[in-house]
Amino acid sequence: MDGITGSCHCGQVAFRIDGGLPDRLVRCTCSFCAKRGALLAYYPPEVFHLTAIPENDAIYRWNTELVAHHFCGVCGCATFSDSPAFELDGWDRQTRRIGVNARLLAGLVAEDMPVDVIDGKHLW
Repeated sequence: MDGITGSCHCGQVAFRIDGGLPDRLVRCTCSFCAKRGALLAYYPPEVFHLTAIPENDAIYRWNTELVAHHFCGVCGCATFSDSPAFELDGWDRQTRRIGVNARLLAGLVAEDMPVDVIDGKHLW
């Protein structure tokens, strides 16, 4: 199947995305994302598929607990987040999105990509 793949450092959390590499990445300035340091590529949930996941997949939720931040419990890499598809004008309370740590995508050099900044420090 066509698509792109990615995995954490140890390979125990791996995924496939039906589609291509993103045109742009996102850096969020909220307290969690700023400390985490990931650059995000957003995809609709229906194109994101886990292909390997350990029993100790770890999830961190904070504040409203609306966002599930996944990371590998073995190597510690931030892998993806399942979150509401927040927009500047709000959220329809249904639409979700997957924010993949773009640094894990095969064939992508995140540092070479254009990056949009979301002012999460003041928005959320």
